[in-house]
Amino acid sequence: MPILGSIIKQAITIRSKIPTRRSAYKQQIRQLRKLLLKAQFTEFGKKYLFNELVLLDDPIKMFQNKVPIHDYQSIFDNWWYLALQGQKDVCWPGKIKYFALSSGTSESSSKHIPVTKDMIKTIHKGTMRQIISTKHFNFDKAQYETEVLFVGGSTNLNYNGTFFSGDLSGITTGTQPRWFQNFTLPGPEIRSQANWEQKLEDIVNNAKNWDVGFICGVPAWIQILFERIIKHYNVKTIHDVWPNLVIFVHGGVAIHPYKNSINALCAKPLIYLDTYMASEGFVAYQERPNERQAMKLMTDNKLFFEFVPFNEENFDSDGNVKPNAKALNITEVELDKEYALLITNCAGAWRYLIGDTIKFTDLKRCEIIITGRTKHFLSLCGEHLSVDNMNRAIKLTAEEMNLSINEFCVVGAPYQGLFAHHWYIGVDKPVDEKVLINKVDEHLKALNDDYITERKHALKEVLVTVLPNQAFIDFLASKNKLGGQSKFPRVMKGKQLNDWLAFLENYKK
Repeated sequence: MPILGSIIKQAITIRSKIPTRRSAYKQQIRQLRKLLLKAQFTEFGKKYLFNELVLLDDPIKMFQNKVPIHDYQSIFDNWWYLALQGQKDVCWPGKIKYFALSSGTSESSSKHIPVTKDMIKTIHKGTMRQIISTKHFNFDKAQYETEVLFVGGSTNLNYNGTFFSGDLSGITTGTQPRWFQNFTLPGPEIRSQANWEQKLEDIVNNAKNWDVGFICGVPAWIQILFERIIKHYNVKTIHDVWPNLVIFVHGGVAIHPYKNSINALCAKPLIYLDTYMASEGFVAYQERPNERQAMKLMTDNKLFFEFVPFNEENFDSDGNVKPNAKALNITEVELDKEYALLITNCAGAWRYLIGDTIKFTDLKRCEIIITGRTKHFLSLCGEHLSVDNMNRAIKLTAEEMNLSINEFCVVGAPYQGLFAHHWYIGVDKPVDEKVLINKVDEHLKALNDDYITERKHALKEVLVTVLPNQAFIDFLASKNKLGGQSKFPRVMKGKQLNDWLAFLENYKK
């Protein structure tokens, strides 16, 4: 692909010389006005008087006053169910042809998130932005002549006579521009494979024929793929098969728990680039090397962002947003404070709580990190333990004990009249459980002031069950959640917890 490599390298050079003309706030006003203008004649737009909002130079405050915050259930029960039935002009002009099925850590297995042609275009644009951002690594032309492997969901979507549904990765990959499809792997036939095990086997069998320089996917599945390729070809590292593999673009979960395991499968270090792709759009991407894997918000790509301080004033103890929650715009946020993210997009999501919590690491660059989920945190007694805290504690513990800990989850429970945290940690070699959990506990105390306070009072015990990493994969398989976008939840609550405990009972037998 020498010609394509030259084109991409030239595009990167040209793009790097184009100055940024607008501030993030002006970009956000522009995006909101575009969205309001296009949706003003939808049923949603007519109810909330978008025709008046589009006349304002800065409609943000009025928009926030008129339109309520929605979570999935509220916007689905009032609006999206109509689009699912085939009604047009509900929250976005026209009929919705695609719905992404949420396949992450949510308890609900049947969330249908609208995906429009406009949104697909923004996702393709975001993908190209991330490729262009590799200018910071100063690759030569030859690197862009290698191939890109996307390990994602099936492009063979379900069709019920009204709409198509499936993984977002399957929808977006199947609708890529033809020229880009020729540049990417694993090719139409393997992409359409719905059976995940068969898809992995097909990729393994073809791996020797490809010159993969970039790989994209969820860390757990990329690690499994590397292991299978190495075993199949009886080689020592993945670079014995793909010598030009340089960049791993990952998303879905934090990379920290997987890095040591993946590095052990490589002959040379990979460059890890984080990406924030939600079912509601391409939110952010890592455009430059940085230790915290911080990502740049896409403030000029048909998404409007708001930020709700993640505290007791705005959320209840179960992580549900309160009716009077205050949302901030991009000029009102502060460094290293936790916010729940609201998205307004070009597919009919309006002031929509996607369930992620983030922190800003650089206000000028609009760079963020994901810290967890609004409902995937532990605060039984005020310890306010985030997924980010958990990931960091596990990473530090694994390094100190020379372990590979890919999967884990935490459960909060009553304990002797007070409370306890019960950790389930994946380790594939003998380990002293007491030392393991003591190290995790000590790191959490250092990372979180609320946690150390409660460990002296109401949070009386921290327990651990060590399991093989395969147990976590087997649980996903039991829930029919093997696949490119599936990942293991870090905090277990409610029905999901009951399913996990039932699974463990059978697993022990």
